[in-house]
Amino acid sequence: MGLASTVVATVVARKALTTTWKVATGKKPPVNAAHPDVSVGEAVAWATASGVAVGLARMLASRKAAEYYRKSTGHLPANLEDVEV
Repeated sequence: MGLASTVVATVVARKALTTTWKVATGKKPPVNAAHPDVSVGEAVAWATASGVAVGLARMLASRKAAEYYRKSTGHLPANLEDVEV
């Protein structure tokens, strides 16, 4: 369940970010930020925005999946049981 939720969250985040990029800049986001025809500023902006958006989406999806698991079973998944807060 955790894997599926993070995959879905990643796809949704990328689509939302792509749409936001198009609206904000008026052009498509760079397909390959390492390509020499992409400006350094644009490459850095895209890498930063996409990294933050996808990372946050995956973290939030994982947290929701763990919360649902705990409500369903009464305890956290094994990989989260030993983590101290």
